[in-house]
Parts: sequence; structure tokens; C-alpha cells
Amino acid sequence: MISSRFERNSVMFNNETMADVHFVVGPPGGTQRVPGHKYVLAVGSSVFHAMFYGELAEDQEEIRIPDVEPPSFLAMMKYIYCDEIDLCADTVLATLYAAKKYIVPHLARACVSFLETSLSAKNACVLLSQSCLFEEPDLTQRCWEVIDAQAELALRSDGFCDIDSQTLESILRRETLNAKEMVVFDAALHWAEAECQRQDLAPTIENKRLVLGKAIYLIRIPTMALEDFANGAAQSDVLTLNETNDLFLWFTAANKPELLFCSKPRKGLSSQRCHRFQSCAYRSNQWRYRGRCDSIQFAVDKRVFIAGFGLYGSSCGSAEYSAKIELKRQGVPMAQRIIKFFSDGSSSTFTVWFEFPVQIEPDTFYTASVVLDGNELSYFGQEGMTEVQCGKVTFQFQCSSDSTNGTGVQGGQIPELIFYA
Repeated sequence: MISSRFERNSVMFNNETMADVHFVVGPPGGTQRVPGHKYVLAVGSSVFHAMFYGELAEDQEEIRIPDVEPPSFLAMMKYIYCDEIDLCADTVLATLYAAKKYIVPHLARACVSFLETSLSAKNACVLLSQSCLFEEPDLTQRCWEVIDAQAELALRSDGFCDIDSQTLESILRRETLNAKEMVVFDAALHWAEAECQRQDLAPTIENKRLVLGKAIYLIRIPTMALEDFANGAAQSDVLTLNETNDLFLWFTAANKPELLFCSKPRKGLSSQRCHRFQSCAYRSNQWRYRGRCDSIQFAVDKRVFIAGFGLYGSSCGSAEYSAKIELKRQGVPMAQRIIKFFSDGSSSTFTVWFEFPVQIEPDTFYTASVVLDGNELSYFGQEGMTEVQCGKVTFQFQCSSDSTNGTGVQGGQIPELIFYA
């Protein structure tokens, strides 16, 4: 027996029985006819209420909605009829558009929450553009956090080429963009090629410069390394001959010319360090390596981006180490790198970086590991803490079963996690 209102309504979802209105949803050539029930829709949406029962209501049996995709319209209808939220990555943006258009706030919030959860460097630029369009400031801020910290990944993503010119300018203008300027320049050229295609223009050098317009001056070419400029931007043909000459003079001459390009380096992001030991020590018979793994598990209460580790070095004079560093989530590798560092024999920590910062979600344990090859004896941490507060972020630590060299919460290697927040 059907007992609740939603159970009764759910039987009528996408059902011709007693339907008193029909929607023709989707653009020409891709429409779908969807049955509806005015009373149910009016209860669930103030827009539908005005459409069917307001002062300007029109008695239409068929309503055309060309600007909403059929799967997204059905997802909204399902929520109104059944109180069920059914979202997927392919349609969530279009569903958010429908929820905003018809003022279904709870569904809109669910869409934003879904987008925040699925946010990554691959889709951050596109979601930034959409979040501004939909006036969702919290989602916009989340997008900026990802773009700033993982700028080079975001700029190299396919999604970057899909953004509009206004979003492009806002990204190129960004002071905290954590990327080499040559990467910014290359990304802008790839965007220009895609924009030429959108405008049915041949992707010639002239047209790329045309669609970039004044946005090209937001690229801080004067802050590039001279070698990057000479081998990259100077040979791209996108710059005029006068611009190229002036830029070479900027790099090499004492009397520098005036430029339209910004010459002030971006600030980028300041990294933070979570130090998990209260002291360090060394003994004549430890800490030894011999190809064994030092590992620790950690979790955070806010999204952060792990950029690298601080490691202890030799306790008996200067030495060079080879380090294989790795981050895993539930046993699945997320980032890995083999890198060398020089230890000067002090008890200081020595920084090793991943190629790109790694996005870490809250309330999930991750595994940080290192396999060191170098001087057998090194410093090691003592008096480890299970919980460390770093600014607004709380780190929790627990022992890892991957650790075969003695590192744990109380002592060992990996004294520092280097992160952006």
C-alpha cells in the first residue's frame, strides 16, 4: 500500500495517466515529450506555480523548453515528484541550470555539492566559468583553490580550452597562480586555437592573436626565464616583431623599454609545513635504510594539496640521497617521483617535491611513503604527535602497514608534509 505523498507522486512521474500538461524539452532535433501534472509541479516549484496558477498563467497543454536538456529536466522532475536526487557527472551542470531556472533550491544545492566533491584540476576551469554564471560564490572559491594550487595541471587540461574569454582573462590575471609563465603562455595559445574553431576561423597565427585580443598582455612574459622566452614565446610568431625585440631588450639591456606586458612576477602560493615530531636524534646504529620503506598514514579535516615532504638526512657528514616518494589513497598510487637531494649533515629537514601538488580530500586516510638510498645513518624524529594543528587545517596521523623500516607515529622518517591550503 502506498502511504506517503512522495510515494503517491512517484507513481505519476513521467506517466501519461492524468497528465494535464506536456513539455517538449531540448533543442530542435533532440527533443523529448515529457508528461506532467500541474498541481505536483506547482507545489515543487514557484516558477511552475506562476506558470500554471499565477496572474499571467496561460492555459497551454504543450510547453516548449529548448534550453534544457531532456535528461536534466527529467532529473529535476524526478526530484519534484519523488524527492529523489539522481545526479551524474555528464548532466549535473545542465541539471543545476534547470534547478536554477525553475527555482528548486534544494536540488541546486545538491548539484553544487556534487560538483565540489568531483572538483579536480581537469574540470576546475570549466566549473569556474559555470559557477560564475550560476552565481555560486562558494563553488567559485573552491575552483580557485584547485586552479591556484594545481595551476599547471589545470592549464594543461582539455577543459581549459572550453572556457569563455572572460574566464580566460580572470585566470591570466590571477596573482596566486602557481605556474611557470611559459605554461601560461602555451595554455593561452591552445585556448586561442579552440576559440578559432568556435568562431569558424582558420587557426592561423593572425587569428589566434585576434581572438586573444588584449588578454595576451596579461601573460607575464617578462618574468619568464630568458631561455624559455627565446626557445618558446619568441618563436611562436604570435608576438609582433616590435614586441619580440622589446622583450629581448627587456631581458638583456640596462636601459629597458616600456612594455604592455606585466613585468611583475606572480606571487604564487606560499607552502605550509606540518611538522609531526617534537624532537629529532641520531644514534650510531640507526636510522638505516637498505631499500626498506618508511611510511605514515595521515588525514586532514579540510581539502589541501600535498606538494612534497620534508625528510631527515645524514647524521655523519654531508651526503647525497636518492628518494622515491609516493602518495597513496586506499592502496592506489596518486603520485610518485624519484628525486635526489643533498644533505649537509645537519638535523634540518630537506625538501623533496612531487611534480605537481596532489589534491587531498578531508576525512580520508592517505599514505605517505619514501624509500631512501644513500648514507646508511641519518637523523630520525622522536616524540611524534597523533594530531597536529597547522593554521586552519588539522592533521591526524596513524601507523601504516606499508612501513617496513620502523617509521610510525612516535618516531622515524617523513617529519614534514608540505602543503597548500
